[in-house]
Amino acid sequence: MPSNAAPLPPEIARRRTFAIISHPDAGKTTLTEKFLLFGGAIQMAGQVRAKGDARRTRSDFMKMEQERGISVSASAMSFDFRQFRFNLVDTPGHSDFSEDTYRTLTAVDAAVMVIDGAKGVESQTRKLFEVCRLRDLPILTFCNKMDRESRDVFEIIDEIQENLAIDVTPASWPIGQGRDFIGAYDILHDRLEIMDRADRNKVAESIQITGLDDPKLSDHVPADLLAKLREDLEMARELLPAFDREQFLHGAMTPIWFGSAINSFGVKELMDGIGEYGPEPQPQKAAERQISAEEGPVTGFVFKVQANMDPKHRDRVAFVRLASGHFERGMKLFHVRSKKPMAVSNPVLFLAADRELAEEAWAGDIIGIPNHGQLRIGDALTEGEALRFTGIPSFAPELLQSIRALDPMKAKHLEKALTQFAEEGAAKVFKPMISSGYIVGVVGALQFEVLASRIEQEYALPVRFEGSNFTSARWISGDKAEIEKLVNVNKQHIATDSDGDLVFLTRLQWDIDRVLRDYPGVRLTATKEMMV
Repeated sequence: MPSNAAPLPPEIARRRTFAIISHPDAGKTTLTEKFLLFGGAIQMAGQVRAKGDARRTRSDFMKMEQERGISVSASAMSFDFRQFRFNLVDTPGHSDFSEDTYRTLTAVDAAVMVIDGAKGVESQTRKLFEVCRLRDLPILTFCNKMDRESRDVFEIIDEIQENLAIDVTPASWPIGQGRDFIGAYDILHDRLEIMDRADRNKVAESIQITGLDDPKLSDHVPADLLAKLREDLEMARELLPAFDREQFLHGAMTPIWFGSAINSFGVKELMDGIGEYGPEPQPQKAAERQISAEEGPVTGFVFKVQANMDPKHRDRVAFVRLASGHFERGMKLFHVRSKKPMAVSNPVLFLAADRELAEEAWAGDIIGIPNHGQLRIGDALTEGEALRFTGIPSFAPELLQSIRALDPMKAKHLEKALTQFAEEGAAKVFKPMISSGYIVGVVGALQFEVLASRIEQEYALPVRFEGSNFTSARWISGDKAEIEKLVNVNKQHIATDSDGDLVFLTRLQWDIDRVLRDYPGVRLTATKEMMV
């Protein structure tokens, strides 16, 4: 981050836009809730599978997410904390939803990685971390579930350093673990944080101390735990680097906090860390130039489309990350792909499923724009400049199945439902050139279940997925005449995606090799940039 850049306007500088990433079950949804609780956004935290609708977790709003206790679609929430405005984007931790998560990470400036104190770094954490690494996102780590039996602290830190090749610096240090876990020592501020086990929604008590030799420590910490704390911290200071904000902002170092989200412990310290050290809204890359947050004109890009957030209305909301400027309700923005102006009269800010009309928003904020399908993933909105934001990918699906409606009379409805899911980015939908029907491609098997359940709920249309002969799809690009030759000879392999682009459906790697050998002017790619 260049230190010579002009300071941002105060409204923009106080924004912190970040995502939470984790392996399923590390406690991401609980942590999200506690953030909202401390931000004063909700009064009572409810576990994902909690009883009664009144306490449904705010961030898991689709029916299937609540039943299974997993976050399936990324949703955005905004709330104030101290002098900061936090824009928190919840990402699905489930590996089957990686593409959605990947796109979400293009819209944030930092990530909070949640790991389970007993399990350490898990496979999904590693995958998501790679994505953050590609974008050099600063990462803050929260080691959760310290009130349960967990592994040795040095072991956890070692594992992060080894597996993820990043320096780790402790921001806090746990005192005791499992049943003996009583709190943590805040290294950055020299404070003792004591956990209250009786009231889960209560903020921990903070005791200001001066260094580890302060006699006040022994009033609050049992002698054996205190001796271990002093010994551990001495070792930590010898072995681990001290916190360096520059390193952290470049994605080379991660500070780690220890706590227990369900007991509201360690969460406030993590939030202070995000506010104090986290990055301000960062410049965004477009094909034409880089866009800085302090520029006057409003610019933004769509990174997610969510349909039917309110089942009573067939609506579609495009989530837009504002890259620059000060947006006000009713503004006319230029929609770059269609080259048409668009009046944004009812933009929304999110408190998960409770949507409020936004009167204004600044660079760094995430707003929702209800629309009837004009906005797609990757679309740019500006005040007239023709910009194309880069880095929002679309991946080739790893699993393909054909789909049919159980009631053949409803084929038209199925087409409409599939078109909607394709625009939302929930699945790839291919229309083969020869056979009738559609082939649906996803990244993970659970997505087929999600689609079937959503089509049934939102369109009252029972469907069945059936095996397809194809295993993968590649986008076709290159020399026009060669492509035409390829299409004419291999009609049974050719389909079009929802944007009308040509796709080659493959059964084996051999198919791909054959095409590349016979048609040297043709390129087959596994990703396509969602750039208009």
